Amino acid sequence: MAHVFTVVELTQEIKGMLGEAFPALAVRGQISNLRAQSSGHIYFSLKDEGAQLVCAMWRSSARRLRFRPEDGQDVVATGRIDVYPPHGKYQLIVDDLAPLGVGELHLRLEALKRKLALEGLFAPERKRPLPLVPRRVAVVTSPTSAALRDFLRIARRRAPTAWITVFPVRVQGEEAQGEIVRALRDVPAVGDFDVVVATRGGGSIEDLWAFNEERVARAIADCPVPVVSAVGHETDTTLADLVADARAATPSEAAELVFPETAELAARLAENRARLERAAGERLARARERIVALERTHALARPLERLRLVAQQLDEWEARGADALARAVAAARERLARTAAHLDAVSPVAVLARGYSITSRGDERAPLTSARDVRTGDRLRTRLAQGEVESQVTAVHATPDEGGET
Repeated sequence: MAHVFTVVELTQEIKGMLGEAFPALAVRGQISNLRAQSSGHIYFSLKDEGAQLVCAMWRSSARRLRFRPEDGQDVVATGRIDVYPPHGKYQLIVDDLAPLGVGELHLRLEALKRKLALEGLFAPERKRPLPLVPRRVAVVTSPTSAALRDFLRIARRRAPTAWITVFPVRVQGEEAQGEIVRALRDVPAVGDFDVVVATRGGGSIEDLWAFNEERVARAIADCPVPVVSAVGHETDTTLADLVADARAATPSEAAELVFPETAELAARLAENRARLERAAGERLARARERIVALERTHALARPLERLRLVAQQLDEWEARGADALARAVAAARERLARTAAHLDAVSPVAVLARGYSITSRGDERAPLTSARDVRTGDRLRTRLAQGEVESQVTAVHATPDEGGET
């Protein structure tokens, strides 16, 4: 029998499945039945000619809206699908809402975010640390902007000796992205800068769009000098902010980030010193523990006893070696004696000692074995056990099996 769900169980299953299937999406439609609650939450529906979708926007997200939503407006809502269990209805939890024209920019921005994120351009591990005390700073911004004035005001107070070079660019409009890209590429060629600050004041998404262009984001990522992005206000987040090595909410905060105050710098140094001292102390403690452990070992606790034990083992091995060598020599001598006795037994000299002799003809070495090999008048040499005898053949007598007498 199939499992029987309770209503709560089934609703939770559906809620989980919808959440996994639609973790983030954008929906275009017309606002209807808008209700702004005293709690700050906003409830409304998105509809088109064939359907409608219940939406909820929590206060934390509604506070970031840059326009006042009204019934009849065409908008793009971004968020996630969820289920409201008491009513058993699915709804869109809206994280951001924009008028339709602006909403298309939001869709484009989200697509670029996903693309660059997949390439790892936002990864924390590729972020470079800022120099502790920068000497030369490049600022890419409009030379007449309030953002530059705010940055310089803080910089002069905190680092009056720092060398600041402004790379003038337009920060909005069709030409802005090209000028920003060229400036970022010119920075390493112009001078040996320690850090780059790309900044402008706040504005609408259209005003800030130059810093959402893919070319600008890649130029920041490719810049060999660490980059600080300070674009817009605290609630504005651009691709430049996400790619940069550090992000400041405002131009003033960028100056504070780049040029720490003396007290803050001293605090950093003290913190680094304390961290180094802790690390050194921990290493010393571990070294002491190892030394104590070595002192407790048998070899170091009683070194003389250990040396005597080794010497005794060496003496034992030496004695064993000497015994083995003596046995090997005795066995070799015994084998040599047996071999000598055998050789003596089969030696021709021993045969001669028993009364036999060896006869050869003249100076020939080969012994004679048949009378037929001798002729009358041949000179013979006969070797005895002691000495030799020379003689001359006067007659030769062959045995019958050799063909009779000659």
